[in-house]
Amino acid sequence: MSSSIVETIDVNAPVSDSWALWSDVTQWPTFLSHVERVDPIDANTFTWWLSLPGADKAFTAELTEVVAEDRIAWKTTAGVKHAGVVTFHRLSATTSRVTLQIEYEPHGFIEHLGALTNLDKTLTNYDLGQFKRLVEDAAAHHLTS
Repeated sequence: MSSSIVETIDVNAPVSDSWALWSDVTQWPTFLSHVERVDPIDANTFTWWLSLPGADKAFTAELTEVVAEDRIAWKTTAGVKHAGVVTFHRLSATTSRVTLQIEYEPHGFIEHLGALTNLDKTLTNYDLGQFKRLVEDAAAHHLTS
């Protein structure tokens, strides 16, 4: 049984600011609560170290598509089965919309429970809220600098 998540958030910052944070994979642990760290293997391949309730995991993923200020897509090549895409949409010169779509295969009781109870969706909403806060704080800092 595969699970999917699609969540969207509007950010009070230009697409370029949203893109700048998300396109730096080493910054993902600052806004993705379950990601401990991301270690680059090469320009397009990374090992993700996750800390999830009841399980710590690592997996390797590769970027499958990167279009500046538009989209970043990835899929796993080792470990858990997981693929995702984040897209960036210009709403105005000072606002953007970020949409995250993830497809994954839950393994084990905790992951199946998370998928069934929408805990995965709750975590995604929390993480997007963290992302929004970081981008908006950075954008506000640029305006006052």
